[in-house]
Amino acid sequence: MKRYNPKEIEPRWQKRWAVDNLYEAKDFDKRPKYVMLTEFPYPSGDGLHIGHTREYALGDIMARQRRMLGYNVLFPMGYDAFGLPAENYAIKHKIAPQVATEQNIKNFQKQFESLGLSFDWSRSFKTTDPEYYKWTQWLFLQFYKQGLAYRADIAINWCPHCKTGLANEEVINGRHERCDTLVEKKQLKQWLLRITRYADRLIDGLKGLDYPSRIADQQVNWIGRSQGASISFVIEDKTEYTLEVFTTAHDTIYGVTFMVLAPEHPLVSKITTTEQLPEVHSYIKATQGKTEIERQDAGREKTGVSTGAYAINPLNGTRIPIWIADYILVNYGTGAVMAVPGEDARDNEFAKKNHLPIIFTTDTGKFVNYQTEIKNNREKFHLANSEDFNGLNFKDGRQKILDKLIKLGVGREQTQYKLRDWNFSRQHYWGEPIPIIYCPDHGAVPVPDDQLPVKLPHVERYEPTDTGESPLAVISDWVNTTCPICGKPAKRETDTMPNWAGSSWYYLRYYDAHNSEAFADQKKLKYWGAVDMYLGGMEHTTLHLLYSRFWHQFLYDQGLVSTPEPYLARRGQGIILSADGSKMSKSKGNVVNPSEVIDDGYGADALRLSLAFLAPYEQTTPWSPESVAGTHRLLSRVWALTQEFLTTKDREAKKAALNRPTNYAIKKVTQDLERMSFNTAVAALMEFTNELYLAKADKGFGDTKAWQEALDSLLLLLAPFAPHITDELWSQLGHKDSIHQAEWPSYDEKYLVQDKLTIVVQVNGKLRANLTVPSDATKDAILKAAKAHDHVESFTKGKKINREIYVPGKLVNLVTK
Repeated sequence: MKRYNPKEIEPRWQKRWAVDNLYEAKDFDKRPKYVMLTEFPYPSGDGLHIGHTREYALGDIMARQRRMLGYNVLFPMGYDAFGLPAENYAIKHKIAPQVATEQNIKNFQKQFESLGLSFDWSRSFKTTDPEYYKWTQWLFLQFYKQGLAYRADIAINWCPHCKTGLANEEVINGRHERCDTLVEKKQLKQWLLRITRYADRLIDGLKGLDYPSRIADQQVNWIGRSQGASISFVIEDKTEYTLEVFTTAHDTIYGVTFMVLAPEHPLVSKITTTEQLPEVHSYIKATQGKTEIERQDAGREKTGVSTGAYAINPLNGTRIPIWIADYILVNYGTGAVMAVPGEDARDNEFAKKNHLPIIFTTDTGKFVNYQTEIKNNREKFHLANSEDFNGLNFKDGRQKILDKLIKLGVGREQTQYKLRDWNFSRQHYWGEPIPIIYCPDHGAVPVPDDQLPVKLPHVERYEPTDTGESPLAVISDWVNTTCPICGKPAKRETDTMPNWAGSSWYYLRYYDAHNSEAFADQKKLKYWGAVDMYLGGMEHTTLHLLYSRFWHQFLYDQGLVSTPEPYLARRGQGIILSADGSKMSKSKGNVVNPSEVIDDGYGADALRLSLAFLAPYEQTTPWSPESVAGTHRLLSRVWALTQEFLTTKDREAKKAALNRPTNYAIKKVTQDLERMSFNTAVAALMEFTNELYLAKADKGFGDTKAWQEALDSLLLLLAPFAPHITDELWSQLGHKDSIHQAEWPSYDEKYLVQDKLTIVVQVNGKLRANLTVPSDATKDAILKAAKAHDHVESFTKGKKINREIYVPGKLVNLVTK
């Protein structure tokens, strides 16, 4: 009997699928469409790792099953090739980014093909293709023309290692999310996109989408919408100055006992008294040496100094001392807070340290944390020390206090956000040139459409500089141009776009990848619509996922796409750790290369199955090398069983009981795939294979028709997971077309009804017997049979049964004295 040999089977079927164009999606097909998307990779020199492989393999399983269910499936793949990952690789290996990218893509492509992934390669592209980034530049200009792309002189997040500016979303705990370097502040002129204009839309749009709460909540929390009040506090003896604060706790205004400003707040220099100036200046200087992450560390001691100035509480005229403290940031909110130490833990700590008064505005007469106790339970707590509002619960008092502030002209209802406009400039070479020309007479002028793309020139030195300028700035032949309006000498913008630019709209290009007249044809955009399922990493929730939703909502407003959201459903997979539970790292030598697993003889099918079986999709889990050996054994058993069926000549005519295990497996695998429970689906396939082996041992292969149907069903269920071996065995079983063009099997409930039940019988909670009864047996009949069972009777003889506990279809417990 021929042995299972994936090294021989898999390359042969991969070539056949490519020749037959088996996985190409069809525009305007009559079948229901289904867009299955996985995040396209950065083509780094290391190639695909096991984490990538899992995402693509599981996406492929879903795409393959959807095709078998009768959908016109678009499952595309391309390369996100601009940006820091590719540039850093090029710099490290002293090779031009263009050359490095092409080499790396070839390696990725080889790995993709070896995995048997059913991508529609006819729609593939890379973001570094000029015919692609022409449209990235064109889309940027649509933002510019609508006033949503603008240039400003701002203090940016600067990575001293990568020597470039960063968006807020690229800074995690004060460090660059890419290289983990501590970020600094640097003043530069930058291009920004007004993502803040879409803050509400980005939150409200989540309501109609199928996003797990951990993904949706992460976006909502990052946007940070807060509803409260803006309140004006006049400065004592300097009424020309007004201190504006935003607060979500204006109902505690009678408990304000001091104000705190960021040391950089513009009012500090104007209101500080002469006596306090030396101490204030000294404190400001000390603050300049601290990073924002240090300043906001919740565990560090809160410091500050008094300005000597006072604000006036607009409701009761109380004098409120004004302090500065480094834990307040000037670019967050208004850079000023009203401190309520009776209901805020940080204010309470600061007040005690600096001997400032504490007023409790709840009738408890003690500290109650507003954010954790009052905010979500306002009807429970009642106001105190709040003059006319005493006795009101916080819900009613909150509105009445706001009404009074509004009536006095010192307050207004306001919504505020943590989200800041997206810093879109990068001081790097390897990115899309920003299509803007600077004219001495006309200022910033967009490059005309017929002059796009603005191509990235080849340069000898592409390393980032320390000057805050892109390496493009010294390419005079490229920088110097003419103004599109007046024809006079002008200069090009030398900053490039971030690596998130090309990925913000790439899914739309798959719908019409080779269009030279538009970023995509409107009819094709309407036909394919929103992505039905999008798999990706959780680390991209407030980066790529947020950015692409913003771009899509803008395009929808411009009438350029037909759906208000880009992705109907999103899932974020768990991280695969090394076998010892530590994070995979090239420096540790514990990164798993999928090509090595395949080349070891296990094959792509066994690797794919092991990744599906490893753990629930969203769970972080360590890699298990043993799992591949286990799934390879499963495939070898399926192979051997099929070969034995095909080569058995002497068949004893015995009817095989295969209907129930076959239909049960079809139902279980179908339901598991619907809820993306890949690991339990593989477990069901293992169980089904075991059932078939037991049936073979009991009855043999005499019932040829039943065995053919059972093996067909096994292969159909296994096909999305292990596409090569199933196509091979499907062909051997006499089918002409590919198994991946076959229909997904359906189950019949009548075969799932059990004729008999096994009931556990206990006496005083201890197992005494297993009772087999007809599935339609009544409770009385089951109790009678249980008491009459020989082994049970030996424990109840001579005793009175006080209680008879029956759990339908499962258990009987007889309780005696």
